[in-house]
Amino acid sequence: MATELAGKKIAFLAAEGVEQVELTEPWKAVEQAGGTPELLSVEDGEVQAFNHLDKADTFKVDKIVSDASAADYDGLVLPGGVANPDFLRTDEDAVAFVRAFFEQAKPVGVICHGPWTLVEADVLKGRTITSWPSLRTDIENAGGTWVDEEVHVDNGLTSSRNPDDLPAFCAKIVEEFAEGKHAEQAASV
Repeated sequence: MATELAGKKIAFLAAEGVEQVELTEPWKAVEQAGGTPELLSVEDGEVQAFNHLDKADTFKVDKIVSDASAADYDGLVLPGGVANPDFLRTDEDAVAFVRAFFEQAKPVGVICHGPWTLVEADVLKGRTITSWPSLRTDIENAGGTWVDEEVHVDNGLTSSRNPDDLPAFCAKIVEEFAEGKHAEQAASV
C-alpha cells in the first residue's frame, strides 16, 4: 500500500443520487494511498447511489454534514450524479462545509455534476474548472471559466468531466491531497 496520504482524513460529501463509480473509485484511490475516507451527507443512514439513472448500491453515512467541520479533514471529494449535487446545494450546512475548505485553503476534488455545489458555495470566481458539459453556463455565470479537459487543477481545486476521466482524476486528487494547503485558494474566496 502506498503511504502518500498516511494520516490524512478525506471527506466525501454525497447525497441521494450520487454516481456510484464517482464515489467508489476516488474512495479506493484515497484508501490505496494510505488515507482515511469518510462519507458525509445531509442525513444520517445510507446514501442511495446510482449508475447513471438506475439505482445501484447504498453506502453508510459516517457523519452528517451539520455535525462536521472542514478543520477535521485534509481534503474534500464531491462526486457527481445529477441529483446528488442538486440536493447538496440546497442544504445550508453542506454549502457552508464546502466553502470552508476553500477558506482554509484545503484541496478539493470535484467531478461531473459535482460543481453545482461549488456554484452555490460561491467559490468559482476567477477559477478555471471542467465538468459535465451541461454545467458550463452555470460555472460561467458563477464567475468561473469552463474548459473541456480530462482533468484540470486550479490552486488545489481538481476537476474532471465524467467517469471516463476517473483514472486521471483519482491520480491527481491523491497528488493534491498529499501536497496539502494552497494559499492562493483561500486568497481567491
